[in-house]
Amino acid sequence: MANFGFANFGDDDENEEEAEFSFQARAQRDGLIFLIDCSKSMFDKEDVDNEEEESHFELCLRCAKTTLQNKIISSDKDLVGIIFFGTGKSQNPSDFKHIYVYQGLEQPGADRILELENMLEDGMKTFDKDFGHSTAYSLNDALWTCQNMFANSPQKVSYKRIMLFTNNDNPHAGSPQLQRQAKTKASDLNETGIDLELMHLQKPNESFDVNKFYKDLLYTADDDVTEMADPAERLEELLTRVRSKDHKKRALRRIPLSLGPGLELGVGVYTLVRPCYKPSAVKLSRNTNEELKTHSKTYLRETGEVLMPQDLKKAQTYGGKRISFESDEINQIKNFGETGFQLMGFKSSSLLKKYYHVKPAQFIYPDETNITGSTTLFTALLKKSIERDVTPICKYISGKNFPPRFVALLPQEEEFDEHNVQISPPGFHVIYLPYADDFRKVKFEEQPKASAEQIEKAKEVIKKMKFTFNSESFENPSLQKYWRNIEALALDRDAPEEVEDFTLPNEKRMTKKAGEAIQNFKDIVFPSGYEPGAKKRKAGGAAGNAAAKKAKAAESSGSIDVKKEAEAGRLGKLTVAILKEIVKKEGISTSGTRKADLIDAINDHFGL
Repeated sequence: MANFGFANFGDDDENEEEAEFSFQARAQRDGLIFLIDCSKSMFDKEDVDNEEEESHFELCLRCAKTTLQNKIISSDKDLVGIIFFGTGKSQNPSDFKHIYVYQGLEQPGADRILELENMLEDGMKTFDKDFGHSTAYSLNDALWTCQNMFANSPQKVSYKRIMLFTNNDNPHAGSPQLQRQAKTKASDLNETGIDLELMHLQKPNESFDVNKFYKDLLYTADDDVTEMADPAERLEELLTRVRSKDHKKRALRRIPLSLGPGLELGVGVYTLVRPCYKPSAVKLSRNTNEELKTHSKTYLRETGEVLMPQDLKKAQTYGGKRISFESDEINQIKNFGETGFQLMGFKSSSLLKKYYHVKPAQFIYPDETNITGSTTLFTALLKKSIERDVTPICKYISGKNFPPRFVALLPQEEEFDEHNVQISPPGFHVIYLPYADDFRKVKFEEQPKASAEQIEKAKEVIKKMKFTFNSESFENPSLQKYWRNIEALALDRDAPEEVEDFTLPNEKRMTKKAGEAIQNFKDIVFPSGYEPGAKKRKAGGAAGNAAAKKAKAAESSGSIDVKKEAEAGRLGKLTVAILKEIVKKEGISTSGTRKADLIDAINDHFGL
């Protein structure tokens, strides 16, 4: 029987959640198709003489290449395909005119990335010859090709998405029949669970009007595309939108939120931030280089008999005896009720302290899967919580056999950036609250207090050093270096791409912005000649050196106006030896010999 500690009940809550999320991610495979417009206007440049400027088509290819590289790291099991429409030549299983399947729906790999790199480097010059351009295409045929590609995939795809890249807001302006066919096909895609996303680009000195054609093709959650983001102009904007659309918002779990007896709504619980680890090493066969599979068996020590799971029991040692438990008994001990949130009441948001944060927060969003009307009730709760500045307090049981926790649901409004792209979704952050047992008293030693002038100088430094922090601006240098080296090996590069460590301080910029303030702070806080980080000198063992230092301190103390230094708050800049001489000379009584005790005694003597 295995030793079973009751103290461990629920301790691996986070591990179970991570295992559940990882299993869910492995069990589902996403499919993404880049549908790129190859009309002549996609290759035009605003500045014809500038060779370094990229056309819209090059931006799309670079975006696809970056997405493939990210997929290899984040979810290499997903499938990605690239289809061109508006080409002179045709290549597709249905023999549609002006539709070219450039890359089939397959897992991302080094050869596909190299193919895109070659297209960006050399293929632009020969694109007219290799593919050509045409305006006689049918968007209905292009969407049909995407649908067939998903249907004919040998691997099961759970989440299907098409990203349409174009800078033409009305592709079939002179053909109502082609427009009607495209709208009908878009409706078919929506009914079969294929999402169509528009990644529109900005033509020079022209606006992109989504109402002309694409409004009827796009099906969003609220059927409202009038508030679409502005057309993208740069690669960074395009990449940000592709990344936000490409990542499927999978719920960690879908559970009810009970507001009272008989009043429930469905919510999905999401993990917004998770630690990203380096992948674990895989054992390979030395002869065939194939992955090895590990099989474990449990044997009875006395007889060598193989034990099955039902032959094992867990036990707890109590009073010198081993108390054994069946599996169902353990489950009963760990069961605290039904899964879900249960509203306990409301508290003012100002009462939620930062030190209550005991584990990573989660996020909840309404879910209509099990309870219809959840979105309306959830929106009302969120709106009123924000208006009254209150935070709902709930009892939260995250899953079967999970321990109960008290959580605060911190409301968050929806936010958009200057391009009308959503940067913060509406919903509640699930803040785990500590129990009374989690609080502890911390012992700390009293330190010398800073003077008013020192505090002002410190405030000045802080004010000069302020900047807007965003976690997404800082990549993990260790992970990036690891993947850059693997990428260099996979793509046969001579050297890995340089990784810039954004966690290092920008000393030049800091000196330019706050150099004077930092120096003023150092002058008033630290003694003259102090060098931060410098090694302390070892104390000399000779009695003559000690006597010399004492004599020097006595000489220095005689030339100091002690009262003036105390009133100015500069006693902290004096050494302990000089302070001791001042105390001795002035006949001041002190309770200790530490620097702080000496300074307090001198200040008390002069009534400061």
